[in-house]
Amino acid sequence: MFKFLKNVSREMQKVSWPKGRELTRYTITVLSTVAFVTVFFAIVDTGLSWGLEFFFE
Repeated sequence: MFKFLKNVSREMQKVSWPKGRELTRYTITVLSTVAFVTVFFAIVDTGLSWGLEFFFE
């Protein structure tokens, strides 16, 4: 167990962490992608709901 944690610690020191500006850019990219996908699926869901109501009522 201790050997594993020591190896994890050693590997974490090798990681290249993003700088502040990079981290901000990545965060904005992820949030905008999530927002786009959310809006896209909301529109698709609304369209499908409308279509099903139109055909089955």
